[in-house]
Amino acid sequence: MDGLLLDTEGMYTVVQQRLAARFSKEFTWALKAKMMGKKAIEAARILVAELELEGKITPEQFLLEREEALDEMFPLAPLMPGAERLLRHLAAHGVPICLATSSHLRHYTLKTTNHQELFSLFNHRVTGDQISNGKPAPDIFLHAAGMWQPAPHPSSCLVFEDAPSGVAAAKAAGMWCVMVPDPNLDPALCGQADQVLRSLEDFRPEQWGLPPFPADGAPGQPDGAGQAGPA
Repeated sequence: MDGLLLDTEGMYTVVQQRLAARFSKEFTWALKAKMMGKKAIEAARILVAELELEGKITPEQFLLEREEALDEMFPLAPLMPGAERLLRHLAAHGVPICLATSSHLRHYTLKTTNHQELFSLFNHRVTGDQISNGKPAPDIFLHAAGMWQPAPHPSSCLVFEDAPSGVAAAKAAGMWCVMVPDPNLDPALCGQADQVLRSLEDFRPEQWGLPPFPADGAPGQPDGAGQAGPA
């Protein structure tokens, strides 16, 4: 969701850069890449360890300070390019879709404040607080697929991700994965994905057995076609 459907990654970066600077440390993109897609406490532990802040701030304290700033920013989160067109297109054609995000429910609610109708198009939703083992473990995507009965086979599921840990989780689950990485991300971290795109605007559904976008760019009319896929 973050950095794929909603433009929130920049918010995380700004806040974490401020906190790192307070300890005369630099929050780099190499560090951010290690944290992306992780559950909050896991990401906080990585930051504290990588910046050698043990004894200066705990992961729990870091999260408290970070959340105070982010809570004011999240409701302003805009959609990423291509996100609305894709979601409305898949929903219009009856393609089963599930949101699987490492964000916990409270943050999900804040981030989608201005996009509730669009996010209601998902058939199911899984948030990070529902899962014991975060990405790169496959649990969140397997749980997402299991919300349908009968559950689709993993090989019939297509995952959209922006984070290396999320791509690893999708592949560990036995699913296909389209990656839309931040342009600042090292290309070497994108190798596991089955397809890498610059933007969701570049996604071509027909390449994955899904109904193509109409020529005019509108969602189009349902035709019964579809393929199960957590997103």
